[in-house]
Amino acid sequence: MTEQPDVPDESADEAPALERDLAAELDTDPALAAAVLELEAHAATAGWDQPARLYALVDTGLLVAQAPGLAASAGLDDASAEGSLTPVEQDAMPGGPGEFERAVAGISWPPAVAGCAAVLERLVLPPEVDPQIPQDPAEADAFARAHPLRQEVRMVVGVTRAGAAYCALRMRSHDDEQSVVGGPDLVPGLVQLLATTLDEENRDT
Repeated sequence: MTEQPDVPDESADEAPALERDLAAELDTDPALAAAVLELEAHAATAGWDQPARLYALVDTGLLVAQAPGLAASAGLDDASAEGSLTPVEQDAMPGGPGEFERAVAGISWPPAVAGCAAVLERLVLPPEVDPQIPQDPAEADAFARAHPLRQEVRMVVGVTRAGAAYCALRMRSHDDEQSVVGGPDLVPGLVQLLATTLDEENRDT
């Protein structure tokens, strides 16, 4: 994969109010949560109907030490390195029903990658509708788009090799940073999928 640095401009986006509550979540990796919330705020500036995106999460200190030119171009230095993760956007990903998931399932990351994150827009339906949803991904997508109870949601999900996970969700119907919901297990299926890409056993030998 060709890696292109994608470091959101922190001066352009105020940190989501959710960050104030991170310390209260004892099971949350602060560096991962900060990276996920940074990506969520960055995605929000682009508006809705955006393509799926995949990011490698790299230890900022390692990036500064091993690629100082790249780090400098992204505005990173020793002062910003300690205890943080830098998102590095990957090549364009397919975003159709099931396509993103199939593409991610075939990925394995090199050891220098500490984690990964995905930004996806999806239609969601209330739990009581689940028995009616077709098994075929394309049919399920068409069913969701036509359903009157559908909601559009942006999901930003990150995981690390250490086993940490963090998710941030924003509903299109409540499109403000105060309504962003965060937690470690809000999208368990995507958390598990991303975690498999970091599994050493999945790496080609």
